[in-house]
Amino acid sequence: MQDQDLRPLLLEGPSLGFRLVILAAASIALMVADQRQQYLPVVRGWLSVAVYPVHWAVDAPFSAWHAVSDALTVRAGLQAENTRLKSQNLVLDLRLQRFEALERENQRLREAREGSSRVAQRSLVAGILRVDLDPYRQRVLVDKGTRDGVFKGQAVLDAQGVFGQVTRVGPVSAEVIMLSDPEHAIPVQMNRTGVRTIAVGTGRPDALSLPYLPRSADVEAGDLVVSSGLGGVFPPGYPVATVGKIVRDPAQALLGVQALPLARLDRDPEVLLVWFDNVVAEPAEPAIAPADTAPAGGH
Repeated sequence: MQDQDLRPLLLEGPSLGFRLVILAAASIALMVADQRQQYLPVVRGWLSVAVYPVHWAVDAPFSAWHAVSDALTVRAGLQAENTRLKSQNLVLDLRLQRFEALERENQRLREAREGSSRVAQRSLVAGILRVDLDPYRQRVLVDKGTRDGVFKGQAVLDAQGVFGQVTRVGPVSAEVIMLSDPEHAIPVQMNRTGVRTIAVGTGRPDALSLPYLPRSADVEAGDLVVSSGLGGVFPPGYPVATVGKIVRDPAQALLGVQALPLARLDRDPEVLLVWFDNVVAEPAEPAIAPADTAPAGGH
């Protein structure tokens, strides 16, 4: 005969229902104790401290990713903002430079107009288009011509004094010969003494020559040289230059005088074309008496 299986059909121990009752009672007791005696918060606190490293370890990769992402986003934003501000600053700098240039131009034009308003009928600002500073040809091309009323031989000034005169004129442009051109000469006089002479160009924008002054002329360094009004182009009294170097050679009958032009011949961006009223006061013609008839009873 085979051996019979002696294992019990049911496991030994309390039934499931009894276990449920015990667990429910324990839960109720713990809730009552927690509510009345406040024991469990201490336990939960210690458990949270014990579990914190686990939470930190689990959350660290996500926190690090968010931190790196935020840092990269902020960095990219700052770089974009920095680039935008640099571009804006450059534009503002360019505008500021233009404003400063306009302010200087406005000041030059005011000075030039104030200097010519006493005897000028009309004035016109002309921009310089081209500059020819060859030692043998000191001339500029301006953007005004016959359609603006410009004429050959017209006086040209800047804010400091006499610049030159118009030599050729077209419909929309004109050529101006500067004081420094070797072919240009202007009648002048010493403002301090009234001594008259002629200022001749030397081919250099920073020097004029006064070659016709006798050794006895009262001339000193620093004397102001002004237009004399002779020649019919410039009215008297307009500043031309200041006396610089004076050479007194006993073997020469004339002084060697070099003058410094007051006009900014090599720096002016624009000049002033001027129409003067009665540039030179022509002397009145002497009245000619009519032929007298023979007196009555004359022979």
